[in-house]
Amino acid sequence: MGTIQKNNIIETLKDSQKAFWLILFVIDIIFIFLCLQGILNEYFAHVLVVINIYLILSISLNLVMGFTGLLNLSHIALFGVGAYTSALMIMNGYSYLLSLLLAMLLPGVFAVLLMFATRKLKSDYLMLVTFGFSFLLYSIFISWTSLTRGPLGLNNIPKISFFDFTIYSTNQFLVFSTIMAIVSIIIIYNITKSSFGRLLQAVRDDEISLKLLGKNIELIKFKAMFISGLFAGLAGSLFAHYSQYIEPNSFWIVDLIFLLTVLIVGGLASNRGAVFGVIIIMILNESLRLLPIPSEILGPTRQIIYALILILILLYRPKGIFGRIDLK
Repeated sequence: MGTIQKNNIIETLKDSQKAFWLILFVIDIIFIFLCLQGILNEYFAHVLVVINIYLILSISLNLVMGFTGLLNLSHIALFGVGAYTSALMIMNGYSYLLSLLLAMLLPGVFAVLLMFATRKLKSDYLMLVTFGFSFLLYSIFISWTSLTRGPLGLNNIPKISFFDFTIYSTNQFLVFSTIMAIVSIIIIYNITKSSFGRLLQAVRDDEISLKLLGKNIELIKFKAMFISGLFAGLAGSLFAHYSQYIEPNSFWIVDLIFLLTVLIVGGLASNRGAVFGVIIIMILNESLRLLPIPSEILGPTRQIIYALILILILLYRPKGIFGRIDLK
């Protein structure tokens, strides 16, 4: 009887996951259709583009932090590396496809180098060092003025163009970013459900037993960080060419807090959680714009709300909405 009940629970969970992805896909298609038909204005298309970019960023960080158990706070800085790389290359005459390739590879390589340097560190110590690495990259973005223009940032970044087609409008970018987000989610979802994904979770849950089985723990972590870095770079490239302006503060503490809030609310080690968290927090973000709050205090108000949300989640639902790891 116990086995039958267990199998029923597993099947129910699988069905609920399928229903979640199907409903999300249908809603996404409906919103895109409404935007393309002009029923929803450009503002809604803009919000959906930003959601797509952060979906890629969130689900790729979840691969490392949720599934592998590595407290990596460098992800937002790798996002910045991807953005600056793609922008600088295309501004210097390189094709977008080549720019995108390097924008993905460079953060991936940086992530592996960081993992190599911190391979002996655990939990809090790893978190502190990766945060320090973020600060190092932020300092480079600020200080290397001959390349990044420092605090002034890079403006007039060209639109995405490939195969004689240029993405001009917000609606066109919405379609492109949606395709990129769906492809990213499918790839990472399949990774987490594969034998390699089970190795990642074994690293998180019982690294010692995995070592006794003869598995190369460091290589597994390197691969996870590299894959995560690739998608951080992809998100950075999309962000740079969509906004057409980037500056160092776009890749620092405020965005890091936002990203961590997204993951904790949605739940770690859950692809659904990484996606749902982005949607919920983005809706909250945009809702705050509708309130009669002066722009100079809107930012601090958001940070206070993020802090309150995190406290409530930790107190009453430590696993987040869909998470599998108890944050306590």
